[in-house]
Amino acid sequence: MTPPGRLRLVPGATLLVLLTGVVGMQMVRERVHPRADVVVGEEILYVRSPAVVARTALSFQSLVADAYWIRALQHYGRTRLSAGGNGRYELLYPLLDLTTSLDPRFTAAYRFGAIFLTEPPPGGPGRGDLALALLEKGLRAEPGRWEYAQDAGFVRYRSGDYKAAASWFRRAAAIEGAPNWMLPLAAVTEARGGQRATARQLWRIVVDGAGPGEEWLRKQADLRLQQLDAMDDIDALTGVIERHRQRTGRPPAAWTDLVRSGHIRHVPQDPRGFVYQLHPSTGAVTLDPRSTLNPLPHMTGAE
Repeated sequence: MTPPGRLRLVPGATLLVLLTGVVGMQMVRERVHPRADVVVGEEILYVRSPAVVARTALSFQSLVADAYWIRALQHYGRTRLSAGGNGRYELLYPLLDLTTSLDPRFTAAYRFGAIFLTEPPPGGPGRGDLALALLEKGLRAEPGRWEYAQDAGFVRYRSGDYKAAASWFRRAAAIEGAPNWMLPLAAVTEARGGQRATARQLWRIVVDGAGPGEEWLRKQADLRLQQLDAMDDIDALTGVIERHRQRTGRPPAAWTDLVRSGHIRHVPQDPRGFVYQLHPSTGAVTLDPRSTLNPLPHMTGAE
C-alpha cells in the first residue's frame, strides 16, 4: 500500500513536470509552427495569468519561476539578435511578470529584467514604464530592498527625468541598510542632471556595488562607462578637426592627414577597438556602425 504522503507527492511532482514540459513545448511550437495570424517574429504566450500558473505549480513555484526566467532570457537574447535588429519584445514583460509572481523574491529577475526593459530599440523595447512597474512590484514584495529603488532611479535617469531620478535615490537612501553615498547622489543628480560626470558617478557606483552573481550588471555598467569615454573622444577629435580646418581652410580627408600634421599620434579607435569614422565633407566624427558601443546616449559634456 502506498503511503499517504506519497499519494500527495506524486500528483504535485507530476504537475510540475507537465507544467515545465508545457513551457518547453510552447517554445518549440512557437519556433516551428508560428501562428498564421501574427507577423513573423511575434510570439505567443498561452498562459499569461500569474495566478493560474501559481495555482498549477503548487509548492514548486520557485522551480517553475526558474523555467520562466530562462525563457525570458532566451526571448530577450533571440529577439535582440534577430535579423535586421528589428525584433519585438512583446513577451518580455509578461514573462518577467510571471517569473516574479511565482517567486516574489527573485532579485535577478527584477534587476536584470528592468535593464532589459529599459534598453532602447533595437537592443531592447525601450519600456522604462514597464521597468518601473517591475521594480515597484519588487519593492512591494520586499520593502527593504533599497537596490530596487536605486535601480528605479537609474531608469528615470536614463529617460532624462533627473528630478524623478533624484526622488528615487532619496527614497533608496531612506531605506535601512542603504549606503551613505545614496543621499549625496540624489543631490548631485538633481543639480547637474544629464552631465557626463554625473553619469560616470552613477555607473561607477554600479560597478563597485555589483555583488556575486551580478557580473552581467557589472558588464552593463562597464559598457556605459566606455560609451562616455567614446563621447569624450569624439568631442576631443572634433576640436582637433576644427583646428585643422582653421589652419588649412578645409577638414582633413582622412585620419592620416592629422597623424602627418602631428595633431594626433595614431588613427583613433573607440574603447572597443573600432576606428572612429571621419566624414571629410562635414568634419564630423562618429562610431563605426559595427561598434558594440552603438547607440551612444544623449547628454551634455563633462563638467
